[in-house]
Amino acid sequence: MTPINPIQTPGAAIPTPQISGIGQKNAPTGKSDFAGKLGEYIDQVDETQKASAGTVENLLSGKTQDILPTVAAVAKADMSFKLLIGVRNKVIEAYKQTMNMQI
Repeated sequence: MTPINPIQTPGAAIPTPQISGIGQKNAPTGKSDFAGKLGEYIDQVDETQKASAGTVENLLSGKTQDILPTVAAVAKADMSFKLLIGVRNKVIEAYKQTMNMQI
């Protein structure tokens, strides 16, 4: 069983975001674009799906007897897939609203 993380002392500094000029037209450097982030998240969801399938396969083949890690992996894969579907639906909805805008 892992111990609970201790509470930090009250004097710990909380980083504050730096506010840059309003209306800047250039994107901040070092940041990736939306498509890149979305691609990374899709790859992560794919990896969790593969890991989940692997744990189910190990359980069914008898390599492992403990069902709890398998249930946890399947639940994690299910939650990440549902989140991905929710993001996809929001992107499609935003695209449709943008296409229906009158110029």
